[in-house]
Amino acid sequence: MSKVAIVVDSTAYIPEDLIKKYNIHVIPLTVNWQDETLLDGVDITPEQFYKRLQTTSEIPTTSQPSAGAFVEFFKKVGEEADSIVSIHISDHLSGTLDSARSAVDLVDNIQIEIVDSLSTSMGLGWIVLAAARAVEQGRSAEDVAQLARDLVSRSRIIFVVDTLEYLYKGGRIGGAQRLMGSVLSIKPLLHLEEGKIEPLASVRTKKKAVEQMLDVIAEEIKDKKTVHMATINALAPEEAKELGEMLQARFKPFELLHAEMSPAIGTHVGPGTIGVAYITED
Repeated sequence: MSKVAIVVDSTAYIPEDLIKKYNIHVIPLTVNWQDETLLDGVDITPEQFYKRLQTTSEIPTTSQPSAGAFVEFFKKVGEEADSIVSIHISDHLSGTLDSARSAVDLVDNIQIEIVDSLSTSMGLGWIVLAAARAVEQGRSAEDVAQLARDLVSRSRIIFVVDTLEYLYKGGRIGGAQRLMGSVLSIKPLLHLEEGKIEPLASVRTKKKAVEQMLDVIAEEIKDKKTVHMATINALAPEEAKELGEMLQARFKPFELLHAEMSPAIGTHVGPGTIGVAYITED
């Protein structure tokens, strides 16, 4: 039986125990900060990143792995696999997919399937976990890639930021641009729609924003019997823990995970961000 490997970029930030369990291969994005080039999740942890972010006036930038980096990464993964399913952050949020696609033509003797998740963080992570579990069941690379593509429309991510400042400075603000006029007086409730950051609501307090987030989720999953959920947070573990308790009590998800936001994503959303990423089954 041919061996299929799963590749994902570091923005998914899937809990480490699951990365190891399913032998998922993670290619890091880069955080560029004050003349330093740091590999996301390798040279700097989320805790280190967010604490530093709060004490500096310089906002870091991020960059995707180069096509060359993908070539080397795919070749290394290919030493132990016959084919690769490579699933990544939305094309609208990063150039990571462009690099991956460019690398495919430069790697010989291994089949590589590229998938745009139209998401990131654990919205991407849930698709990757489903793909990895399909590999365990012996599915082919083509089947696993198609499964991942089919799951894109079922994967959702909704989040609350303390401020739109980081999204604005990082150029990832999308349709939330229209909320900027009241940025100091609201807690924006945002989501990813077709791979872009769009506003759901502008709420006066974070508590109200979380309440509204739960109401939105309840409406979206009302006809679904099975849902997998994850809290996501940027230097807000206690808030994420409380949010997880609310998710468990209200929705009783089949699976509930807790994940940090990677530095590459935290650069754009800022400390204090909390949210929910979930995926539904028929």
